[in-house]
Amino acid sequence: MNKKQIITAIIHILVWALFLSIPILFFSNPQGEHAPPFHKDFFGLTEIISYLTFIGFFYLNAYVLIPVLLSKKKTIVYIATVVVLIILIASVNAAVSDFYKPHLHPRTFMRLFGFKLFPCIFNFAISTSYRIIIDNVEAAKTRKEKENENLKSELSFLRSQVSPHFMFNVLNNMVALARKKSDRLEPALIELSNLMRYMLYESGEEKVSVNKEIEYLKSYIDLQMLRFGDDVKVNFDAVRKTDTDNFIEPMLFIPLVENAFKHGMGLVENPEINIQLIINEESIFIRVINKFNSRETSGKTGNSGIGLSNLERRLNLLYPGKYELKLSNENNQFIAALNLNLK
Repeated sequence: MNKKQIITAIIHILVWALFLSIPILFFSNPQGEHAPPFHKDFFGLTEIISYLTFIGFFYLNAYVLIPVLLSKKKTIVYIATVVVLIILIASVNAAVSDFYKPHLHPRTFMRLFGFKLFPCIFNFAISTSYRIIIDNVEAAKTRKEKENENLKSELSFLRSQVSPHFMFNVLNNMVALARKKSDRLEPALIELSNLMRYMLYESGEEKVSVNKEIEYLKSYIDLQMLRFGDDVKVNFDAVRKTDTDNFIEPMLFIPLVENAFKHGMGLVENPEINIQLIINEESIFIRVINKFNSRETSGKTGNSGIGLSNLERRLNLLYPGKYELKLSNENNQFIAALNLNLK
């Protein structure tokens, strides 16, 4: 038996012990202090036999009859079996009581049978309720495990989308530098190797340090600056208001920065990207602002938004009700602001 089964068995023993102790706890001696103790009537041979049959029927119904018959849609057979067992148990208990205590029970067998029938029916109801409860608990547990597995699968898929989408944009930058035969190509490749190392060894973790995520953002920005140089102005401001190094989902902020470079260049006059990051004790706020050309943006295909839609889906799965993502256009500026509650 494993630890869980041992604990369950102990709980059952304690519950039955408490149940069988009710006569001692709540009844007194009605015949005076010199009379035999009243509780002996509850623990005589006939009562012990009665208790054993009730306990046996309880577990027989809960662990055999319901799983084997009722759960497999053999309802008629189940009902017939239960009725026969209830009649049999009530009859045996009545017969035993009549045999061992005839002077205490001056009643006919049928009256004794009726007296013993109610506890059998009550025991059956409790046993059935118990089985329904544990079945519902197991079903809820199984459903939760399936939901968790589906969640992990979907998150794994969303993560797998981030890397190719990111690499597609970065390789376009490498191609542009190669065509220009730029001296920046070699340091760009070195920076790219650092990013890939992070993607391979860190992004597979469930959570990463915020500090590592910030370093990843800086490496990405440095890589973009190697391509664009003085053609774009980038302001990156990270403010830490706590000494605690929080942990978040890896590659969570990169879609916001990547989107800014993707749509903040091209036909944009005096391109400028502003990135503000504020790390608090229980929250992180990031805002990315970039200029954009409305005419150029309107001509983009639907595939251009995969990064932000992917991000929003991941946030819904990982931080439901704990984040606020605002995307807005103001005066030819695109503003992406994410406020993430970590508690």
